[in-house]
Amino acid sequence: QVQLVESGGGLVQAGGSLTLSCAASERTSSRHTMAWVRQVPAKELEFVAAINWSGVSTYYADSVKGRFTISRDNAKNTVYLQMNSLKPEDTAVYYCNADARLVTKTYVYWGQGTQVTVSS
Repeated sequence: QVQLVESGGGLVQAGGSLTLSCAASERTSSRHTMAWVRQVPAKELEFVAAINWSGVSTYYADSVKGRFTISRDNAKNTVYLQMNSLKPEDTAVYYCNADARLVTKTYVYWGQGTQVTVSS
Protein backbone atom coordinates (compact mmCIF):
# COMPACT_ATOMS: atom_id res chain seq x y z
CA GLN A 1 0.00 0.00 0.00
CA VAL A 2 2.82 2.39 0.83
CA GLN A 3 4.66 3.51 -2.27
CA LEU A 4 8.36 4.31 -1.97
CA VAL A 5 10.49 6.07 -4.55
CA GLU A 6 14.25 6.13 -4.15
CA SER A 7 16.63 8.54 -5.80
CA GLY A 8 20.22 9.66 -5.53
CA GLY A 9 22.14 6.60 -6.61
CA GLY A 10 24.94 6.75 -9.10
CA LEU A 11 28.62 6.26 -9.75
CA VAL A 12 31.18 7.71 -7.37
CA GLN A 13 34.88 7.33 -6.72
CA ALA A 14 36.06 5.65 -3.55
CA GLY A 15 36.16 8.15 -0.72
CA GLY A 16 33.33 10.16 -2.18
CA SER A 17 29.82 10.75 -0.95
CA LEU A 18 26.26 10.22 -2.06
CA THR A 19 22.92 10.93 -0.45
CA LEU A 20 19.96 8.69 -1.15
CA SER A 21 16.39 9.86 -0.72
CA CYS A 22 13.24 7.84 -0.25
CA ALA A 23 9.87 9.53 -0.63
CA ALA A 24 6.85 7.74 0.81
CA SER A 25 3.34 8.12 -0.50
CA GLU A 26 1.45 8.21 2.80
CA ARG A 27 1.75 10.36 5.89
CA THR A 28 1.24 7.29 8.05
CA SER A 29 4.70 6.17 7.05
CA SER A 30 5.98 8.76 9.50
CA ARG A 31 5.14 6.28 12.26
CA HIS A 32 6.96 3.40 10.60
CA THR A 33 10.47 2.39 11.31
CA MET A 34 12.25 3.03 8.03
CA ALA A 35 15.27 1.16 6.82
CA TRP A 36 17.79 0.90 4.04
CA VAL A 37 19.02 -2.49 2.94
CA ARG A 38 21.30 -3.40 0.08
CA GLN A 39 21.90 -6.30 -2.23
CA VAL A 40 25.48 -6.98 -3.19
CA PRO A 41 25.80 -8.87 -6.49
CA ALA A 42 27.26 -12.09 -5.06
CA LYS A 43 25.84 -11.89 -1.55
CA GLU A 44 22.61 -12.01 0.39
CA LEU A 45 20.54 -8.98 1.22
CA GLU A 46 22.28 -6.89 3.88
CA PHE A 47 20.77 -4.56 6.44
CA VAL A 48 22.33 -1.10 6.28
CA ALA A 49 20.51 1.32 8.58
CA ALA A 50 17.17 2.04 10.20
CA ILE A 51 15.43 4.89 11.97
CA ASN A 52 12.35 4.81 14.17
CA TRP A 53 9.27 6.95 13.74
CA SER A 54 10.47 9.78 15.97
CA GLY A 55 13.88 9.91 14.37
CA VAL A 56 15.70 9.69 17.68
CA SER A 57 16.66 6.02 17.46
CA THR A 58 18.95 4.85 14.71
CA TYR A 59 20.58 1.54 13.91
CA TYR A 60 23.51 0.77 11.66
CA ALA A 61 25.31 -2.22 10.34
CA ASP A 62 28.85 -2.39 11.65
CA SER A 63 30.16 -2.14 8.12
CA VAL A 64 28.72 1.36 7.66
CA LYS A 65 28.74 2.76 11.18
CA GLY A 66 30.54 6.07 11.31
CA ARG A 67 30.29 6.56 7.55
CA PHE A 68 26.55 6.50 6.85
CA THR A 69 23.83 8.57 8.48
CA ILE A 70 20.13 7.86 8.25
CA SER A 71 17.62 10.63 8.88
CA ARG A 72 13.99 11.40 8.19
CA ASP A 73 11.74 14.36 7.63
CA ASN A 74 8.26 13.27 8.58
CA ALA A 75 6.68 16.46 7.26
CA LYS A 76 7.99 15.50 3.83
CA ASN A 77 7.51 11.75 4.28
CA THR A 78 11.11 11.35 3.23
CA VAL A 79 14.01 9.30 4.53
CA TYR A 80 17.63 9.97 3.68
CA LEU A 81 20.82 7.99 3.72
CA GLN A 82 23.94 10.12 3.70
CA MET A 83 26.88 7.99 2.64
CA ASN A 84 30.39 9.27 3.19
CA SER A 85 33.81 7.71 2.70
CA LEU A 86 32.36 5.27 0.23
CA LYS A 87 34.24 2.07 -0.50
CA PRO A 88 34.06 -0.27 -3.49
CA GLU A 89 32.45 -2.87 -1.23
CA ASP A 90 29.52 -0.48 -0.77
CA THR A 91 28.56 -1.14 -4.37
CA ALA A 92 25.05 -2.57 -4.32
CA VAL A 93 21.44 -1.93 -5.13
CA TYR A 94 20.04 0.03 -2.21
CA TYR A 95 16.41 -0.44 -1.21
CA CYS A 96 14.29 1.78 0.99
CA ASN A 97 11.90 -0.05 3.31
CA ALA A 98 8.90 1.13 5.27
CA ASP A 99 7.53 -0.65 8.32
CA ALA A 100 10.86 -2.29 8.97
CA ARG A 101 10.69 -4.78 11.81
CA LEU A 102 14.19 -5.17 13.06
CA VAL A 103 13.70 -7.93 15.59
CA THR A 104 12.31 -10.28 12.98
CA LYS A 105 14.28 -8.72 10.11
CA THR A 106 11.20 -8.27 7.99
CA TYR A 107 10.54 -5.33 5.71
CA VAL A 108 6.93 -4.80 4.75
CA TYR A 109 7.16 -2.19 1.99
CA TRP A 110 9.91 -1.88 -0.59
CA GLY A 111 11.08 0.70 -3.04
CA GLN A 112 12.32 -0.28 -6.48
CA GLY A 113 15.97 0.12 -5.54
CA THR A 114 18.69 2.45 -6.70
CA GLN A 115 22.14 1.42 -7.88
CA VAL A 116 25.20 2.71 -6.08
CA THR A 117 28.53 1.95 -7.72
CA VAL A 118 31.80 2.90 -6.07
CA SER A 119 34.92 2.66 -8.19
CA SER A 120 38.52 2.46 -7.03
